[in-house]
Amino acid sequence: MIEKVVIANRGEIALRIVRACQALGIRTVAVHSTVDRNLKHVAMADESVCIGPGPSAESYLNMPRIIAAAEVTDAQAIHPGYGFLSENADFAERVEQSGFVFIGPRPETIRLMGDKVEAIRAMKAAGVPCVPGSGGPLGDDIVTNTKIAREIGYPVIIKASGGGGGRGMRVVHAEGALKSAIETTKSEAKAAFGNGEVYMEKYLENPRHVEIQVLADGQGNAIHLGERDCSMQRRHQKVVEEAPAPGISEELRAEIGKVCVDACIRIGYRGAGTFEFLFEDGRFYFIEMNTRIQVEHPVTEMVTGIDLVAEQLRIACGQKLSIKQSDVVLSGHAIECRINAEDPESFMPHPGTITAFHPPGGPGVRVDTHIYAGYKVPPNYDSMIGKLIVHGPDRETAIARMRVALNETVIEGIKSNIPLQQRIMRDVGFQAGGQNIHYLEKRLAERKTKSIALT
Repeated sequence: MIEKVVIANRGEIALRIVRACQALGIRTVAVHSTVDRNLKHVAMADESVCIGPGPSAESYLNMPRIIAAAEVTDAQAIHPGYGFLSENADFAERVEQSGFVFIGPRPETIRLMGDKVEAIRAMKAAGVPCVPGSGGPLGDDIVTNTKIAREIGYPVIIKASGGGGGRGMRVVHAEGALKSAIETTKSEAKAAFGNGEVYMEKYLENPRHVEIQVLADGQGNAIHLGERDCSMQRRHQKVVEEAPAPGISEELRAEIGKVCVDACIRIGYRGAGTFEFLFEDGRFYFIEMNTRIQVEHPVTEMVTGIDLVAEQLRIACGQKLSIKQSDVVLSGHAIECRINAEDPESFMPHPGTITAFHPPGGPGVRVDTHIYAGYKVPPNYDSMIGKLIVHGPDRETAIARMRVALNETVIEGIKSNIPLQQRIMRDVGFQAGGQNIHYLEKRLAERKTKSIALT
């Protein structure tokens, strides 16, 4: 077993990793920026190293400083969490070249999955169903691109090969807008991701976002842990996630799960990963693979009883998977609400000092957060300050428990999106289940223009 791990992240995921390491008897090193010296995980870790000032580029995105922290503390491994450098193939490569274990996939796998065009090619070769598309990057010949769009059928979506997180994409509904959309997306992709390559796909108009969680040891063994529905989104950012996805049969789950497992074995995948799909009319369409732990991993843990971060650590130690597919049994239903420090109406970030914090409790309630009374939410990072997760024997009970938990949660001194989450839990469409990825934004638009509440 690895004896000491550097946690190259912050906030709730850093705290989550500290706890998993402590349960396995692994010592931890918390790296932090100057504005994060009072974070909870920094106090809980065995050691801490300041790696720079508040801006991410000078701290959590600074590869040499993170690797130096591992060197000066005699750590053996680095866990990147999610975000920041977690899916940066160059960072994973530099970690391994420096003699440390990168707790995640191999650099070449991250690089393959980070290029959306190459990822789609690899998935097609592995038999994973993909959205009809260009099958490769688009050139500058508008005649050829127009022909591709006609064959696919409008509407189409132009996507950046190096994009992610809902950025680097543009929907085209008519042929006259195609040339401009391609040029603009290329320009934006080059500026944002350093890669101006784009590709084209059929734009599915009413899909759900359903993803499959996998674990693989890189030694020929892989399993899936069922699916999550992440369709409650705003501006392509997930707001609510749940497991299992409403309306997915055991037969369909087993079928798509096996496809993902086979793909993991084919590409030699190592660690935890997520296959993200658009789901429409009973069919799955691959869109990308996330080569890291997901923000929403707790809902899978709640319905399977499997500690995903602990499994990441065991796999990084070179251990083979101890869990067989037959060991994975889904029990009940889990829902996660992301809690953000933001105005619930304008969605503008709302940093500041938390004057009071009282987390909820009760049966089936889990709170993953790094905040506390007196904690100052900095303006430097993502506005998410925690996750509220509930589990119940069925979806109806889980929704009821989430309503109670949200009502019980007290965060004072700053604004949060708890009122939005409360409206979602009361929304009849959400309660019915199976809504598409545009549902929440449409309801928010209705509320804004017609001054009607989500009811």
